Amino acid sequence: MSRTLAAVAALLILAACGKKEQPAPPPPTVTVATPVQQNIVDWDEYVGRFEAIKDVEVKPRVSGYLTSANFRDGDYVRAGQLLFTIDARPARAQVDQARAQLARAQAVVVNARTELARSQTLAAQRAASTEEVEQRRAALRAGEADVAAARATLRAQGLNLGFTRVTAPISGRVSQRRVDPGNAVTADQTVLTTIVSTDPIHFAFDSSEALLLRYQRQAGSSLGREVRIRLADESDFVRRGRLDFVDNAINPQAGTIQARAIVPNTDGFIRPGMTAHIRLAGSTPYTALLVPDTAIATDGVRRLVHVADAKGNVKDRPVELGPLIGGLRVIRRGLAPNDLVVIDGLQRIMPGQKVTPKRGKIAPPAAVETPETPVQAPPASSATAAGI
Repeated sequence: MSRTLAAVAALLILAACGKKEQPAPPPPTVTVATPVQQNIVDWDEYVGRFEAIKDVEVKPRVSGYLTSANFRDGDYVRAGQLLFTIDARPARAQVDQARAQLARAQAVVVNARTELARSQTLAAQRAASTEEVEQRRAALRAGEADVAAARATLRAQGLNLGFTRVTAPISGRVSQRRVDPGNAVTADQTVLTTIVSTDPIHFAFDSSEALLLRYQRQAGSSLGREVRIRLADESDFVRRGRLDFVDNAINPQAGTIQARAIVPNTDGFIRPGMTAHIRLAGSTPYTALLVPDTAIATDGVRRLVHVADAKGNVKDRPVELGPLIGGLRVIRRGLAPNDLVVIDGLQRIMPGQKVTPKRGKIAPPAAVETPETPVQAPPASSATAAGI
């Protein structure tokens, strides 16, 4: 038994002496690159609604029976275009009556002049008294006043006759007719249709008090700032406008202030009531550092990137993030232009483990979006690349 144990022990010793040590695995290879330095512009983004600059209710200015509607519902109409006609026969009769009254008043004046001239001749011959001359002169003045009143009545009746033709007060898009021919309409009460102007058009939105204060401190006034607009079915902010109004008071309940931009709408594509997103330029172009958004790691509430040196040592670098531009994330703080950021192979990095860095390159964003009017403000809520 002792000989068997000795033989087994000898075999184990020989096996141990013949076994070679396994080499350590090589450090994992990761791709590193310096951040992209890019001139960008910050924008503040809001949601708002389009509003017509002019919104008019078309009402008749005389009462009567509607005889015709001379437009198609939804047409674009121009100022002065005929929309409705009202039965003009009563108004025409009133015009004829006023004309006859004017002729009668004029005849009275002619007779009063003749009587005054006769009285003056007789008074010169001492055949008529001075009182009679004054009476004739007063009668002439009264007749002339009656002529003026008759002329004014004729003009008023002529206006009423003209008002039987209801024309478009402004150019714009007309709604559907609300009253059909044959119905009676009442002056200044019955709404026949509505017209909204289309070009240009307003875009109204609410801004926060904090942003208003920043704009006022940095630039003095927000008016005239360039804005970019994106409709609900558009992916880019391709429409441009200018900020033309900021309200005079903050809404105390919401802590916001109403603002408005004016936007060209030459093709009439935008309709009042549409919702859209708007960007308001919040800074001049400034240089920022950008890295791929996939290179950002999370450690609790912290955001960090992995930075490698030439010897393969990796360190975690806490960073402050900015907006996303074309897949690249703006780094506000925590990164230097010459830092080598791990952009590929993050899953192979272990704490305290060295890596084999392989140099790569970050492609800059392709978007170009700069404001036409420079403004002074710190970074805002979103950004776009500039000067590419």
